[in-house]
This record gives sequence, C-alpha cells and structure tokens, in this order.
Amino acid sequence: MILLRRLLGDVLRRQRQRQGRTLREVSSSARVSLGYLSEVERGQKEASSELLSAICDALDVRMSELMREVSDELALAELAASAAATDTVPAPVRPKLNSVSVASLAGVPEERVTIKSPADVVDVVAA
Repeated sequence: MILLRRLLGDVLRRQRQRQGRTLREVSSSARVSLGYLSEVERGQKEASSELLSAICDALDVRMSELMREVSDELALAELAASAAATDTVPAPVRPKLNSVSVASLAGVPEERVTIKSPADVVDVVAA
C-alpha cells in the first residue's frame, strides 16, 4: 500500500537536505517541535495543512511545488505497483538477429535488403 504521508515526508526531507538545513533549523523557523517534524519526515505522522504551510514557509518552497513533487512520486509508485501486479508472466524472448552490414550498399541507388528472422521480416532500404 502506498502511504501518502510517507511520500510527503520523503519530499520534505529532500527539500530540506537540498538546502543543507538541519531539522532543528527548519523546526525552529516553522515553530514546530523537532520531534514532530522528524516524525512527519519519516512518514509516521500526518501533517495538517496548517503544519505543511508553516514547513513550506520555513523552507521557502511553495506548497504547490511540494504537492507537485509528491504527486510525481505517487504516480511513479502507482506505476511500479501496477507493473509488479501484472508482471506475473514473463515477456517472450525475441530472437536476436545477427548484425548485417549495409556499408557495401553505399552509393547504390535504392537497394532493398530483406532480413528474415523466425518472428519478423524487416525491409531495409538504402538511399
């Protein structure tokens, strides 16, 4: 299960670390206890909109930017979860073709070469 509070905490922590700031500095600026901010960053506590606003102000980050980054993280997590759920049958292995050199066709006007494999027929046109 994807927990929004955990994604939000991860994004808040990255924002703070990008600025090279400590939990103590941000908690003081946001007027939030150090322990509570730490729990929010670790995804252990749900942050209210008022608390998020104070933390964003302390980090000088727009809440919309924060939420956009959280949204992007959520989308990636959903895709990964969806892929893991549907990836029970391995994809078929396509045969590898031997490499074909078409350098000898250079200068020959419109020469067609057909490469055949067990699964596909590929036409290559040299111009």
